Amino acid sequence: MFRGNYYDAFRPIVTERLRIRKLTMHDAEDIFAISRNPEVSKTVLWSTHRTIFDSRAMLRSVLRSYRIDEPASFAIELKETGRVIGTIGFITVDYDNSCGEIGYSLKYECWNRGFMTEALSAMLDFGFNKLYLNRIEGMFDVTNPASGRVMEKCGMKKEGILRRKFYNKGKFIDVEMWSILSDEFSEKKQENRERKIPLSRY
Repeated sequence: MFRGNYYDAFRPIVTERLRIRKLTMHDAEDIFAISRNPEVSKTVLWSTHRTIFDSRAMLRSVLRSYRIDEPASFAIELKETGRVIGTIGFITVDYDNSCGEIGYSLKYECWNRGFMTEALSAMLDFGFNKLYLNRIEGMFDVTNPASGRVMEKCGMKKEGILRRKFYNKGKFIDVEMWSILSDEFSEKKQENRERKIPLSRY
């Protein structure tokens, strides 16, 4: 069972097309470019960024979490350009029960290109093999089925719908709960090896 420092366990993760790393204040313009689009923010729990000051405030909050060892988002950087195209990370980590909840967002222009499936697979690998979690779960607004397709591709399984789980943007919303267990991920990883699908590397 993991009992160390969350960020000591994390090192930049390199995948076929992406680099997952800690966010910095230098990422403000890229974060604003992602978060200013209402299509990106409409089904998540944070609000559309109106100005770059909103993005800087978000980054300051993330950096504070890094300092005090609380789970927070990482940058999804496109290796080809060096620009941040999204964020991904654990929202919560329950070490007593070896369980974590993961969340993510992606720039609108990068949707439907497999980037988030690639990033999520890498973070599941980190959660199971560096944090030694037994279970990783994720939730999303039922009006965003694309998120479910990403989770399914990574081997996660739908557990059900949590009715009116959150109050978001003026209304209560239903969310789908998906999860994957450590042994299921290992089986998925072995299957990918046999099919010669590239996996993340540390």
